[in-house]
Amino acid sequence: MQYTHGGDIYTYGEMIDFSVNINPLGPSKKVIEAAKRALLQSAAYPDCKCRKLREKLADRLRVDERMFAFGNGAAELLYTLVLAEKSKKALLPIPSFSEYEQALKTVGCEIKYYQTKKNNGFCIDYDFLEELTEDVDIIFLCSPCNPSGKKTDIELLKEAAKRCEQKKIRFVLDECFLEFEKEPESLFDKINIVHYPHLFLLRAFTKTYAIPGIRLGYGLTSDEKLLENMEKMRQPWNVSVIAQEAGIAALDEKDRVEKMRRMIQIERMEIEKQLDILKIDFVSSDANFILIYSEINLFEELLQYGILIRDCANYRGLETGWYRIAVKQRHENEQLLKALKEIIERNRQEADIDGKTDHDTGNDVECREECAGRRSLPHLEGGRL
Repeated sequence: MQYTHGGDIYTYGEMIDFSVNINPLGPSKKVIEAAKRALLQSAAYPDCKCRKLREKLADRLRVDERMFAFGNGAAELLYTLVLAEKSKKALLPIPSFSEYEQALKTVGCEIKYYQTKKNNGFCIDYDFLEELTEDVDIIFLCSPCNPSGKKTDIELLKEAAKRCEQKKIRFVLDECFLEFEKEPESLFDKINIVHYPHLFLLRAFTKTYAIPGIRLGYGLTSDEKLLENMEKMRQPWNVSVIAQEAGIAALDEKDRVEKMRRMIQIERMEIEKQLDILKIDFVSSDANFILIYSEINLFEELLQYGILIRDCANYRGLETGWYRIAVKQRHENEQLLKALKEIIERNRQEADIDGKTDHDTGNDVECREECAGRRSLPHLEGGRL
Protein backbone atom coordinates (compact mmCIF):
# COMPACT_ATOMS: atom_id res chain seq x y z
CA MET A 1 0.00 0.00 0.00
CA GLN A 2 1.32 3.41 -0.97
CA TYR A 3 1.60 5.80 1.97
CA THR A 4 -0.45 8.87 1.05
CA HIS A 5 -1.09 10.56 4.40
CA GLY A 6 0.92 12.41 7.01
CA GLY A 7 2.63 10.75 9.95
CA ASP A 8 5.03 8.54 7.97
CA ILE A 9 7.62 8.44 10.76
CA TYR A 10 8.33 4.82 9.87
CA THR A 11 9.97 5.90 6.63
CA TYR A 12 11.67 9.06 7.87
CA GLY A 13 12.61 8.01 11.39
CA GLU A 14 13.14 10.42 14.27
CA MET A 15 11.51 13.65 13.16
CA ILE A 16 9.50 16.48 14.65
CA ASP A 17 6.25 15.51 12.99
CA PHE A 18 4.30 18.50 11.69
CA SER A 19 2.56 16.33 9.09
CA VAL A 20 -0.22 15.07 11.39
CA ASN A 21 -2.94 17.21 12.97
CA ILE A 22 -3.55 15.96 16.49
CA ASN A 23 -3.79 17.48 19.95
CA PRO A 24 -0.25 18.86 20.57
CA LEU A 25 -0.60 18.09 24.29
CA GLY A 26 -0.60 14.39 23.44
CA PRO A 27 -2.78 11.76 25.13
CA SER A 28 -3.55 12.40 28.78
CA LYS A 29 -2.25 10.20 31.60
CA LYS A 30 -5.83 9.17 32.34
CA VAL A 31 -6.36 7.91 28.79
CA ILE A 32 -3.02 6.09 28.76
CA GLU A 33 -3.76 4.45 32.10
CA ALA A 34 -7.19 3.33 30.87
CA ALA A 35 -5.57 1.80 27.79
CA LYS A 36 -3.01 -0.01 29.96
CA ARG A 37 -5.71 -1.43 32.23
CA ALA A 38 -7.59 -2.63 29.17
CA LEU A 39 -4.62 -4.85 28.31
CA LEU A 40 -5.66 -7.03 31.24
CA GLN A 41 -8.84 -7.81 29.26
CA SER A 42 -6.89 -9.01 26.23
CA ALA A 43 -8.14 -12.58 26.67
CA ALA A 44 -11.72 -11.42 26.07
CA TYR A 45 -13.29 -10.33 22.80
CA PRO A 46 -14.31 -6.65 22.68
CA ASP A 47 -17.93 -5.66 23.19
CA CYS A 48 -19.05 -5.48 19.56
CA LYS A 49 -21.80 -3.02 20.54
CA CYS A 50 -19.46 -0.68 22.45
CA ARG A 51 -22.15 -0.42 25.12
CA LYS A 52 -20.29 1.50 27.84
CA LEU A 53 -18.77 3.91 25.37
CA ARG A 54 -22.09 4.29 23.57
CA GLU A 55 -23.92 5.07 26.80
CA LYS A 56 -21.40 7.66 27.93
CA LEU A 57 -21.24 9.39 24.55
CA ALA A 58 -25.04 9.45 24.24
CA ASP A 59 -25.25 11.06 27.67
CA ARG A 60 -22.64 13.65 26.68
CA LEU A 61 -24.42 14.59 23.44
CA ARG A 62 -27.92 13.99 24.79
CA VAL A 63 -29.05 11.77 21.94
CA ASP A 64 -30.49 8.29 21.60
CA GLU A 65 -27.84 5.58 22.05
CA ARG A 66 -29.04 3.91 18.86
CA MET A 67 -27.83 6.80 16.70
CA PHE A 68 -24.14 5.84 16.85
CA ALA A 69 -21.83 3.76 14.70
CA PHE A 70 -18.30 3.12 16.01
CA GLY A 71 -15.22 2.33 13.99
CA ASN A 72 -11.52 1.66 13.96
CA GLY A 73 -10.95 5.37 13.37
CA ALA A 74 -13.22 7.62 11.30
CA ALA A 75 -11.67 6.29 8.08
CA GLU A 76 -13.12 2.82 8.61
CA LEU A 77 -16.59 4.30 8.95
CA LEU A 78 -16.21 6.00 5.56
CA TYR A 79 -15.66 2.65 3.87
CA THR A 80 -18.40 0.93 5.84
CA LEU A 81 -20.91 3.64 4.97
CA VAL A 82 -20.02 3.58 1.27
CA LEU A 83 -20.36 -0.20 1.16
CA ALA A 84 -23.73 0.05 2.88
CA GLU A 85 -25.00 2.75 0.50
CA LYS A 86 -23.47 1.58 -2.81
CA SER A 87 -24.09 5.01 -4.27
CA LYS A 88 -23.99 5.47 -8.05
CA LYS A 89 -22.97 9.14 -8.22
CA ALA A 90 -21.14 11.33 -5.72
CA LEU A 91 -20.38 15.05 -5.52
CA LEU A 92 -16.99 15.74 -3.98
CA PRO A 93 -15.32 19.11 -3.34
CA ILE A 94 -11.59 19.20 -4.06
CA PRO A 95 -9.09 19.44 -2.52
CA SER A 96 -10.30 17.20 0.29
CA PHE A 97 -9.36 14.17 2.38
CA SER A 98 -8.34 11.44 -0.08
CA GLU A 99 -10.19 8.66 1.73
CA TYR A 100 -13.55 10.02 0.57
CA GLU A 101 -12.58 9.32 -3.02
CA GLN A 102 -10.83 6.04 -2.21
CA ALA A 103 -13.90 4.74 -0.39
CA LEU A 104 -16.22 5.71 -3.25
CA LYS A 105 -13.98 3.94 -5.76
CA THR A 106 -14.38 0.64 -3.90
CA VAL A 107 -18.00 0.48 -5.10
CA GLY A 108 -17.36 1.91 -8.56
CA CYS A 109 -19.17 5.15 -7.78
CA GLU A 110 -19.05 7.91 -10.40
CA ILE A 111 -17.55 11.06 -8.90
CA LYS A 112 -18.31 14.63 -9.92
CA TYR A 113 -15.73 17.10 -8.61
CA TYR A 114 -16.38 20.61 -7.35
CA GLN A 115 -13.24 22.74 -7.41
CA THR A 116 -13.04 25.05 -4.41
CA LYS A 117 -11.11 28.32 -4.60
CA LYS A 118 -8.08 29.63 -2.79
CA ASN A 119 -9.71 33.01 -2.14
CA ASN A 120 -12.47 31.21 -0.24
CA GLY A 121 -10.06 29.16 1.86
CA PHE A 122 -10.78 26.07 -0.27
CA CYS A 123 -14.27 25.86 1.25
CA ILE A 124 -17.45 25.39 -0.75
CA ASP A 125 -19.39 28.48 -1.74
CA TYR A 126 -23.13 28.94 -2.22
CA ASP A 127 -22.89 27.88 -5.87
CA PHE A 128 -22.22 24.38 -4.51
CA LEU A 129 -25.94 24.16 -3.74
CA GLU A 130 -26.71 24.29 -7.47
CA GLU A 131 -24.70 21.08 -7.90
CA LEU A 132 -27.07 19.16 -5.61
CA THR A 133 -29.10 17.72 -8.45
CA GLU A 134 -31.49 14.77 -8.50
CA ASP A 135 -28.87 12.39 -9.92
CA VAL A 136 -26.46 12.88 -6.99
CA ASP A 137 -26.66 10.13 -4.36
CA ILE A 138 -24.03 11.19 -1.84
CA ILE A 139 -21.79 14.14 -0.90
CA PHE A 140 -18.84 14.49 1.45
CA LEU A 141 -18.03 17.79 3.15
CA CYS A 142 -15.48 18.59 5.83
CA SER A 143 -15.54 21.50 8.29
CA PRO A 144 -13.00 22.68 9.23
CA CYS A 145 -11.76 21.71 5.78
CA ASN A 146 -8.82 19.41 5.17
CA PRO A 147 -6.23 20.54 4.07
CA SER A 148 -6.97 24.27 4.54
CA GLY A 149 -8.30 24.23 8.13
CA LYS A 150 -10.92 26.82 7.21
CA LYS A 151 -14.42 26.28 8.60
CA THR A 152 -17.39 26.34 6.27
CA ASP A 153 -20.15 28.91 6.76
CA ILE A 154 -22.63 27.22 9.12
CA GLU A 155 -25.62 28.75 7.30
CA LEU A 156 -24.38 27.22 4.07
CA LEU A 157 -24.09 23.83 5.77
CA LYS A 158 -27.64 24.17 7.08
CA GLU A 159 -28.93 24.93 3.59
CA ALA A 160 -26.95 22.00 2.14
CA ALA A 161 -28.50 19.69 4.75
CA LYS A 162 -31.97 21.00 3.89
CA ARG A 163 -31.51 20.44 0.15
CA CYS A 164 -30.00 16.99 0.65
CA GLU A 165 -32.99 16.03 2.71
CA GLN A 166 -35.37 17.28 0.04
CA LYS A 167 -33.55 15.39 -2.72
CA LYS A 168 -32.71 12.32 -0.63
CA ILE A 169 -28.96 12.80 -0.97
CA ARG A 170 -26.74 11.22 1.67
CA PHE A 171 -24.84 14.07 3.33
CA VAL A 172 -21.64 12.97 5.09
CA LEU A 173 -20.22 15.85 7.13
CA ASP A 174 -16.73 15.25 8.51
CA GLU A 175 -16.26 17.17 11.77
CA CYS A 176 -13.06 15.49 12.91
CA PHE A 177 -11.32 18.85 13.40
CA LEU A 178 -14.28 20.60 15.00
CA GLU A 179 -12.83 20.65 18.53
CA PHE A 180 -9.83 22.69 17.39
CA GLU A 181 -11.97 25.71 16.52
CA LYS A 182 -11.85 28.67 18.89
CA GLU A 183 -15.59 28.33 19.40
CA PRO A 184 -16.68 24.97 17.92
CA GLU A 185 -19.76 25.43 15.75
CA SER A 186 -21.29 22.10 14.79
CA LEU A 187 -24.22 21.54 12.47
CA PHE A 188 -25.43 19.15 15.17
CA ASP A 189 -26.04 22.14 17.45
CA LYS A 190 -27.91 24.12 14.78
CA ILE A 191 -30.50 21.59 13.60
CA ASN A 192 -32.52 18.72 15.01
CA ILE A 193 -30.72 15.68 13.62
CA VAL A 194 -33.89 13.59 14.01
CA HIS A 195 -35.45 15.63 11.20
CA TYR A 196 -32.44 15.08 8.91
CA PRO A 197 -32.04 11.30 8.49
CA HIS A 198 -29.90 11.75 5.37
CA LEU A 199 -27.23 13.51 7.44
CA PHE A 200 -24.31 11.48 8.77
CA LEU A 201 -21.88 13.30 11.08
CA LEU A 202 -18.39 11.85 11.22
CA ARG A 203 -16.10 12.44 14.20
CA ALA A 204 -12.97 10.96 15.73
CA PHE A 205 -11.28 10.62 19.11
CA THR A 206 -8.02 10.34 17.17
CA LYS A 207 -7.40 14.05 16.65
CA THR A 208 -8.88 15.62 19.77
CA TYR A 209 -7.40 13.18 22.26
CA ALA A 210 -4.18 12.39 20.36
CA ILE A 211 -4.70 8.62 20.03
CA PRO A 212 -4.21 7.86 16.30
CA GLY A 213 -2.34 4.69 17.24
CA ILE A 214 -5.34 3.39 19.18
CA ARG A 215 -7.92 4.22 16.46
CA LEU A 216 -11.43 5.27 17.44
CA GLY A 217 -14.08 7.16 15.50
CA TYR A 218 -17.84 7.41 15.46
CA GLY A 219 -20.72 8.40 13.23
CA LEU A 220 -23.99 9.98 14.28
CA THR A 221 -27.26 9.74 12.34
CA SER A 222 -30.98 9.28 12.91
CA ASP A 223 -31.23 6.94 9.89
CA GLU A 224 -31.79 3.55 11.55
CA LYS A 225 -31.83 1.71 8.22
CA LEU A 226 -28.40 3.06 7.31
CA LEU A 227 -26.99 2.01 10.69
CA GLU A 228 -28.45 -1.48 10.23
CA ASN A 229 -26.84 -1.78 6.80
CA MET A 230 -23.51 -0.54 8.14
CA GLU A 231 -23.66 -3.19 10.87
CA LYS A 232 -23.97 -5.85 8.16
CA MET A 233 -20.96 -4.48 6.29
CA ARG A 234 -18.47 -3.96 9.11
CA GLN A 235 -16.11 -6.57 10.43
CA PRO A 236 -16.90 -8.02 13.87
CA TRP A 237 -15.00 -6.66 16.89
CA ASN A 238 -13.74 -3.70 14.86
CA VAL A 239 -13.21 -1.55 17.98
CA SER A 240 -10.72 -3.05 20.40
CA VAL A 241 -11.09 -3.25 24.17
CA ILE A 242 -8.20 -0.80 24.43
CA ALA A 243 -9.88 1.72 22.10
CA GLN A 244 -13.20 1.50 23.93
CA GLU A 245 -11.66 2.04 27.35
CA ALA A 246 -9.46 4.88 26.08
CA GLY A 247 -12.53 6.53 24.57
CA ILE A 248 -14.52 6.26 27.79
CA ALA A 249 -11.68 7.89 29.71
CA ALA A 250 -11.22 10.57 27.06
CA LEU A 251 -14.80 11.78 27.42
CA ASP A 252 -13.88 13.03 30.91
CA GLU A 253 -11.13 15.27 29.48
CA LYS A 254 -13.22 18.41 28.95
CA ASP A 255 -10.78 20.70 30.77
CA ARG A 256 -7.85 19.31 28.80
CA VAL A 257 -9.66 19.93 25.52
CA GLU A 258 -10.31 23.54 26.56
CA LYS A 259 -6.63 23.96 27.44
CA MET A 260 -5.64 22.53 24.05
CA ARG A 261 -8.04 24.87 22.26
CA ARG A 262 -6.64 27.98 23.98
CA MET A 263 -3.07 26.96 23.30
CA ILE A 264 -3.74 26.31 19.62
CA GLN A 265 -5.32 29.74 19.13
CA ILE A 266 -2.25 31.45 20.60
CA GLU A 267 0.29 29.33 18.76
CA ARG A 268 -1.50 29.44 15.40
CA MET A 269 -1.72 33.23 15.51
CA GLU A 270 2.02 33.45 16.20
CA ILE A 271 2.85 31.05 13.37
CA GLU A 272 0.68 33.00 10.92
CA LYS A 273 2.30 36.25 12.05
CA GLN A 274 5.76 34.84 11.34
CA LEU A 275 4.65 33.41 7.99
CA ASP A 276 3.55 36.92 7.07
CA ILE A 277 6.97 38.28 7.99
CA LEU A 278 8.68 35.57 5.92
CA LYS A 279 6.32 36.35 3.02
CA ILE A 280 5.16 32.75 2.82
CA ASP A 281 1.70 32.49 1.32
CA PHE A 282 -0.85 30.70 3.53
CA VAL A 283 -4.55 30.17 4.20
CA SER A 284 -5.55 31.56 7.58
CA SER A 285 -6.88 28.57 9.52
CA ASP A 286 -9.58 27.85 12.08
CA ALA A 287 -8.09 24.49 13.07
CA ASN A 288 -4.79 23.07 14.32
CA PHE A 289 -2.99 23.17 10.99
CA ILE A 290 -2.12 25.68 8.26
CA LEU A 291 -1.93 25.28 4.49
CA ILE A 292 1.06 27.11 3.02
CA TYR A 293 2.48 27.62 -0.47
CA SER A 294 6.05 27.93 -1.69
CA GLU A 295 7.91 27.22 -4.90
CA ILE A 296 10.78 26.06 -2.72
CA ASN A 297 10.62 22.32 -2.03
CA LEU A 298 9.93 22.81 1.67
CA PHE A 299 9.28 19.11 2.27
CA GLU A 300 12.82 18.11 1.24
CA GLU A 301 14.44 21.19 2.73
CA LEU A 302 12.86 20.68 6.15
CA LEU A 303 13.87 17.02 6.26
CA GLN A 304 17.43 18.30 6.58
CA TYR A 305 16.35 19.98 9.83
CA GLY A 306 14.68 16.85 11.19
CA ILE A 307 11.21 18.23 10.49
CA LEU A 308 8.45 16.35 8.66
CA ILE A 309 5.59 18.29 7.03
CA ARG A 310 2.74 17.18 4.77
CA ASP A 311 3.40 17.57 1.05
CA CYS A 312 -0.08 18.24 -0.39
CA ALA A 313 0.88 17.71 -4.04
CA ASN A 314 -1.14 14.47 -4.08
CA TYR A 315 -4.36 16.25 -3.11
CA ARG A 316 -6.65 16.33 -6.13
CA GLY A 317 -7.28 20.00 -6.88
CA LEU A 318 -3.95 21.29 -5.52
CA GLU A 319 -0.83 21.82 -7.59
CA THR A 320 2.75 21.22 -6.52
CA GLY A 321 3.95 23.72 -3.94
CA TRP A 322 1.24 23.38 -1.31
CA TYR A 323 2.22 22.05 2.12
CA ARG A 324 0.38 21.54 5.40
CA ILE A 325 1.94 22.19 8.79
CA ALA A 326 0.43 21.29 12.14
CA VAL A 327 0.26 23.63 15.12
CA LYS A 328 2.33 22.08 17.88
CA GLN A 329 3.81 23.22 21.19
CA ARG A 330 5.75 26.47 21.43
CA HIS A 331 9.29 25.05 21.38
CA GLU A 332 8.49 22.86 18.36
CA ASN A 333 6.80 25.70 16.48
CA GLU A 334 9.85 27.87 17.11
CA GLN A 335 12.12 25.20 15.61
CA LEU A 336 9.93 25.05 12.50
CA LEU A 337 9.88 28.82 12.09
CA LYS A 338 13.64 29.08 12.60
CA ALA A 339 14.21 26.43 9.91
CA LEU A 340 11.81 28.15 7.51
CA LYS A 341 13.59 31.45 8.03
CA GLU A 342 16.97 29.90 7.24
CA ILE A 343 15.62 28.15 4.15
CA ILE A 344 13.97 31.31 2.82
CA GLU A 345 17.06 33.46 3.44
CA ARG A 346 19.39 30.90 1.85
CA ASN A 347 17.23 30.66 -1.26
CA ARG A 348 17.02 34.45 -1.43
CA GLN A 349 20.79 34.75 -1.30
CA GLU A 350 21.20 32.10 -3.99
CA ALA A 351 18.71 33.95 -6.17
CA ASP A 352 20.65 37.20 -5.69
CA ILE A 353 23.90 35.47 -6.69
CA ASP A 354 22.27 33.97 -9.77
CA GLY A 355 20.88 37.36 -10.74
CA LYS A 356 24.28 39.04 -10.43
CA THR A 357 25.91 36.30 -12.51
CA ASP A 358 23.35 36.80 -15.27
CA HIS A 359 23.96 40.56 -15.24
CA ASP A 360 27.77 40.38 -15.08
CA THR A 361 28.31 37.79 -17.83
CA GLY A 362 25.57 38.94 -20.12
CA ASN A 363 25.34 35.32 -21.22
CA ASP A 364 21.96 33.99 -20.04
CA VAL A 365 22.36 30.57 -21.64
CA GLU A 366 25.78 29.96 -20.13
CA CYS A 367 24.58 31.08 -16.70
CA ARG A 368 21.49 28.88 -16.78
CA GLU A 369 23.62 25.85 -17.55
CA GLU A 370 26.10 26.76 -14.84
CA CYS A 371 23.40 27.30 -12.21
CA ALA A 372 21.02 24.53 -13.31
CA GLY A 373 21.05 22.73 -9.97
CA ARG A 374 20.13 25.76 -7.91
CA ARG A 375 16.63 26.55 -6.68
CA SER A 376 15.32 30.02 -7.47
CA LEU A 377 13.48 32.09 -4.90
CA PRO A 378 9.74 32.23 -5.59
CA HIS A 379 8.07 35.59 -5.90
CA LEU A 380 5.86 35.33 -2.83
CA GLU A 381 3.21 37.89 -2.04
CA GLY A 382 2.59 36.37 1.41
CA GLY A 383 -0.31 36.96 3.76
CA ARG A 384 -3.50 35.36 4.93
CA LEU A 385 -6.71 34.75 3.03
